[in-house]
Amino acid sequence: MVAQVVEALRVIEDGAYLDGTFGRGGHARRVLERLGAGGRLLLMDKDPDAIAVAEREFGADPRVAIRRGSFAALADWDLARAGLDGVLFDLGVSSPQLDVAERGFSFGKDGPLDMRMDPDAGESAAEWLAHADEREIADVLWTYGEERMSRRIARAIVARRAEAPLTRTAQLAELIAAVVPRGRQDIHPATRSFQAIRIHVNRELADLEAGLDAAHAVLKPGGRLAVISFHSLEDRIVKRFIAGRAKAPPGNRRLPAAEDFEPTLHAIGGARKADDAEIAANPRARSAVLRVAEKPGVGNRESGIEEPGIGNRESGIGRTKAKSAGAAADRGGALFRFPIPYSPFPAAAELRP
Repeated sequence: MVAQVVEALRVIEDGAYLDGTFGRGGHARRVLERLGAGGRLLLMDKDPDAIAVAEREFGADPRVAIRRGSFAALADWDLARAGLDGVLFDLGVSSPQLDVAERGFSFGKDGPLDMRMDPDAGESAAEWLAHADEREIADVLWTYGEERMSRRIARAIVARRAEAPLTRTAQLAELIAAVVPRGRQDIHPATRSFQAIRIHVNRELADLEAGLDAAHAVLKPGGRLAVISFHSLEDRIVKRFIAGRAKAPPGNRRLPAAEDFEPTLHAIGGARKADDAEIAANPRARSAVLRVAEKPGVGNRESGIEEPGIGNRESGIGRTKAKSAGAAADRGGALFRFPIPYSPFPAAAELRP
């Protein structure tokens, strides 16, 4: 969705932008094409292979700065804290990571059971599966993979590791396939479990929540946030994050009125999908969802979004009375946080097999 992203960010020649998931630079190249000599592009990625590509291709460009790390910590970067006109997150695992068996992301290619986007940080999938108890494994598979057979798979993993450790992707994929009834022929039984373990090992949803907060903090008035999600768990977090800062929550007549609600984001359209031509060229794009939001105020010249409360009849952005103190807590995002695995009350636990 390169063209849609660049259009959504409304790149201006002297603007400052951050690509928090560089990957192999598809979005970064198009942003640079629109930047002038006074523009700035900040590139981040957890993956050392991605950073090596960024340094090789863009390291000599004076408009580019490169930093290895998670976008969750983007606000720790002085260059980002100076203010940005646009921030992009392209979530999930990248095609190069999936395609290299040694990275351990794919159940279709045998390799070490690693799954870390940053191989120098945290536990690998094999290390986590070697010590996690059955309940923890089941909760991760259910919460992050929505795997209905989560308990059955967790029991099988614990039983198998008692005989020999699981160290290869093919071992895990075959084990899951042996205990999960085959559904659709085009979907491998291990798909949901591999997704869940990857998300857990990399703290992807926690990083997403922290990264959204950080991006919101460093965006200039008029700056834009663009996020591409690839499954409903990510998209739900992004959608709620934007809505919680764009719209006053519903009131409650039984609670005292809170202070006036002033939006700090404005949703730019709804969910956007890849077109048929892109899906034909790249089938992985079929599940991509792009959401875009803009920080109210004077910023990007073409935005047309004005400061809340000042001449905002055209923009539709202004102050709305929040009716409840509980709603004010929602605006801080506390009630939008994703359920924590192996909590006393995991999501929809009663529906698990």
